[in-house]
Amino acid sequence: MAELAQNLIDGLGRGSIYALLALGVAVVFGIMHLLNFAHGELITIPGYLTYWAFNNGWTWWALAPLIVITAVLTSLVIERIAFSRVRGASDFTLLLTSFGVHFVVAAGFLLYVGGSVKQFDRPGWFANTLAVGSLNVEVFDLAVITATVIILAATTWLLQRTMFGLALRAAASDFDTARLMGVNSNSVIRGAFALSGFLAGIAGVFWLMREGQVKPSAGITPMLQGVLAALIGGLGSLRGAVLGGLVLGVTEVLLRAW
Repeated sequence: MAELAQNLIDGLGRGSIYALLALGVAVVFGIMHLLNFAHGELITIPGYLTYWAFNNGWTWWALAPLIVITAVLTSLVIERIAFSRVRGASDFTLLLTSFGVHFVVAAGFLLYVGGSVKQFDRPGWFANTLAVGSLNVEVFDLAVITATVIILAATTWLLQRTMFGLALRAAASDFDTARLMGVNSNSVIRGAFALSGFLAGIAGVFWLMREGQVKPSAGITPMLQGVLAALIGGLGSLRGAVLGGLVLGVTEVLLRAW
């Protein structure tokens, strides 16, 4: 039982990151019916910024908000440059556009920065553990789970208690009707991409802390995990995306352990 409890805690820590990624994927899919395969670039680009900042004496306390802000801005720029030009196009066109963004960003880093892995230090407390009875709980897992619970609670409040959340939910339910009722489509879409970038930025902080490195293809794995978790929970369902992320994380850890 102790081993199972240990694995569950580890799985929830990993799954919490997946839940944030999946929630960002689900928010955009709910509005545009776009399965965004460029979502991983919201971690790749801040990852290279993290590498640069570490070489210039930054600490993780200063880097964390920088990563989140960079992810939000990257998401908005991608929407403005790429996706705003194909609004109303077929789902296949949107899918190809998202793949195109991924390959352009990866190729840009490969050509102008290099294909080598860029490494940076993890936080000093990364490997610390707390003894809880017979369990050794990693401080990192506790930090991830706590931050995820807070962010998910704040996101729920935003969606349920604010006019932006109401517009977002209305657009996700029936975008055409929401537009006829006066919802500003540009504001809703950009707001959805900003929220998606914010969630990816929070996930990116912990992802980069855990990995301690970045390369041109660094966004592929988190993107696939986020998309898979969203698929498990049901595309378009925000609660399902969170549940899918947690299930994926726990399942991954249990399969590796057993």
